[in-house]
Amino acid sequence: MCGIIGYIGIKQATPLLLQGLRRLEYRGYDSAGIAVLGQHGISIERAVGRIDNLIDKIGGHTIEGTMGIAHTRWATHGGVTEFNAHPHRGCGEDIILVHNGIIENYRELRKEFSEKHTFVSQTDSEILAHLIESHYDGNLRHSVAQALQHVHGTYGLVVMHRDHPDTLICARMGSPLVIGMADGEYYVASDPTPLLTHTKDVTFLDDGEIAELTREGINIYTLRETRIHKDIQHIDWDDEQAQKQGYPHFMLKEIFDQPTVYKDALRGRIIEDEGTAYLGGLNLTPEEIRNVNRIVFVACGTAYHTGMIGKYIFERLMEIPCEVDVASEFRYRDCVLDEHTLVFVISQSGETADTLAAVREAKRKGAIVRGIVNVVGSTIARETEGGTYIHAGPELAVASTKAYTNMIAVLLLAALEFSRMKKMNVAAGQRMIHALYEIPEKMKKMLEQSEHIKTLAEKHKEYRDFLFLGRGVNYPVALEGSLKLKEISYIHSEGYPAGEMKHGVNALLDPAFPVFAIMTKNSLYEKMRSNIEEVRARGGKIILLATEGDEDARDFSEDIIFAPPTMELLEPLLNTLPLQLFAYHMAVALGRDVDRPRNLAKSVTVE
Repeated sequence: MCGIIGYIGIKQATPLLLQGLRRLEYRGYDSAGIAVLGQHGISIERAVGRIDNLIDKIGGHTIEGTMGIAHTRWATHGGVTEFNAHPHRGCGEDIILVHNGIIENYRELRKEFSEKHTFVSQTDSEILAHLIESHYDGNLRHSVAQALQHVHGTYGLVVMHRDHPDTLICARMGSPLVIGMADGEYYVASDPTPLLTHTKDVTFLDDGEIAELTREGINIYTLRETRIHKDIQHIDWDDEQAQKQGYPHFMLKEIFDQPTVYKDALRGRIIEDEGTAYLGGLNLTPEEIRNVNRIVFVACGTAYHTGMIGKYIFERLMEIPCEVDVASEFRYRDCVLDEHTLVFVISQSGETADTLAAVREAKRKGAIVRGIVNVVGSTIARETEGGTYIHAGPELAVASTKAYTNMIAVLLLAALEFSRMKKMNVAAGQRMIHALYEIPEKMKKMLEQSEHIKTLAEKHKEYRDFLFLGRGVNYPVALEGSLKLKEISYIHSEGYPAGEMKHGVNALLDPAFPVFAIMTKNSLYEKMRSNIEEVRARGGKIILLATEGDEDARDFSEDIIFAPPTMELLEPLLNTLPLQLFAYHMAVALGRDVDRPRNLAKSVTVE
């Protein structure tokens, strides 16, 4: 996820663009750049790091010009370097653009253009400049529209040309763009945040639309160049609400982001006709994958729970032994590793101190070490010999939500790829892919129950202890639900495997100790029913997560949340969402600081 801002009007563009970048920095902050068209042509400045680095590089002078574009990057293709920072340009340096999204067929396009065009970056975005350049016929909008006919993937795109000092071209497919209108001025941005200081009158581009911004007005077309009319909307948000896109807290926004960012985790990584996935960043040959005879997952906190889910996934699909280690304990025991052991280190930030120490210990002992991280260019991403980015975008709330689900998605893709090389047939792989593709719509069904879950939270807000129960792949889900409740509501809770209740936990059961039980329809359904019966027999108060259509579940509790059915190994992608919402609504009901809970930080960079 990256931030885009563009301006055309009567004021100097540079200060407006830099101010806009500051307001967009939560969308990406590994590099930034600006391009302004003035009397002497186009001036471009780019810098690695936060917006302040770009401002320092520009210095005290203003790049003259009343039209320009700027970008703050969250890297997906290519490392964090000035060459990879936006804006990008074609060979002739006349066409300049900024892009948010992923061009899935950029490798094929780059190969096609490699003989006649010179590339200076590792990004997928640069190919767009060369593609538009190859179609340029004097009409910039037409050239952009023609070029985009050859693109597969997602884009929020803003283009300018040296010979068109009064025109910005914007296009959208899967990556949002909003256009703001003021008196004689026009803005375009990834979201309304940077616009509200200047105007609250906006129009949102939809997928497959292209807009031509001039100093006289805006014209909007389809990619087939049919002109269309768009209504103007008035936004009543303040700046903070705009960053949160109308949500009261970043955490709630990020919970609701999950159907979208989950698609980003899958995009470009599935080969449906072969019933497999391809995670090229892992840098493992088919032979190396087949030679792996043991997998170890190492992580902390929420990422540790995804590693536990990974153990269930890989043992089921690959039939090889798997282990899960808390990173803070991993290097302090005599772990046995060799060249046939694959160690997955999992970290949202890629900077977690204990996980980084585990990377170095595993490498020292000769294991294959691969990272699963969210932050491009992070230390773990650099120190492992390969890995996968989860593409969840920046998480601003301390409690992780969307990164968790995208980590699970990446583990599922890796297990699918590995299993297809060892034992899984094409038909089974395609069935799994079909189920993976259904997840976003099912996530939305879960999120539609937010108000119902809010009612349950308010009903239970006076309780000071909670127990979360699950079995099989839902045991780690119970642990994650318990952790979320602890983190942001400050309520004591425990996550437990339901089959272990007889070994001590039953002693705690009474009406003052509510139990949140996950009883979805899977291979352990009957076992879980029996465990819940034990809770009922001891007077325990139950909140139940069950599968749609399971009317028998109403016999256990009046407080029920229903989840859509899916493949058993995919259940955590759905079953975690209501637990996140329950913790969120509980914290709000108790007046907690949801996004910044006490004593916690987003990234733990010290031991």
